Amino acid sequence: MKGNATEGAEVSMRGNLEYDRIIMGIDPGTNVMGYGVLGVKGKQPSVIIMGVIQLSKFESHYMRLSRIFERVTGLVEQYLPDEVAIEAPFFGKNVQSMLKLGRAQGVAMAAVISRDIPITEYAPLSIKQSVTGSGSASKEQVANMLRHILKIPQENMPKLLDATDALAAALAHFYETGKPKVEKGAKSWEQFLRQNPDRIAPRRK
Repeated sequence: MKGNATEGAEVSMRGNLEYDRIIMGIDPGTNVMGYGVLGVKGKQPSVIIMGVIQLSKFESHYMRLSRIFERVTGLVEQYLPDEVAIEAPFFGKNVQSMLKLGRAQGVAMAAVISRDIPITEYAPLSIKQSVTGSGSASKEQVANMLRHILKIPQENMPKLLDATDALAAALAHFYETGKPKVEKGAKSWEQFLRQNPDRIAPRRK
């Protein structure tokens, strides 16, 4: 485990493993932005790193946006994710706060897209549902479930839950992309027969 005085606690659990794919999760924020990176080997995900980007020290909102772009770009270049999952802003009553949060998410997305990495957006409810089985789970419940699923030692759990929220987005993406694809229904009987030749009964003599 290593600490970063300027960015807050950062937990690294990466060994000498070679991964089939790497997924980064981002939890946008204007004061604190969380990030988490999962390595997938076969069907088993494991934590590479999770941490936060501290933004409250910057008084200017535009300086915070600049810092977000700089740090997200740096994380992408360092961990080389194959895909990125980002939590969608929660729509509250404070319009100004929502505007700022939307900008933060947009800048983070721009940093990822500038490196030609595919990005998927997930609603907070769907992330909680995917990880805990309940869309109304608390941040603490999400963090606790991540600890059990990914076998994270208690001493390595971050103090700021923005990091585990980001890791949850990455895990939700892992689950979502692991689902078997369902073929779309046939638009005609002829198309159905072409898609399912094994379901055609042999003609009786």
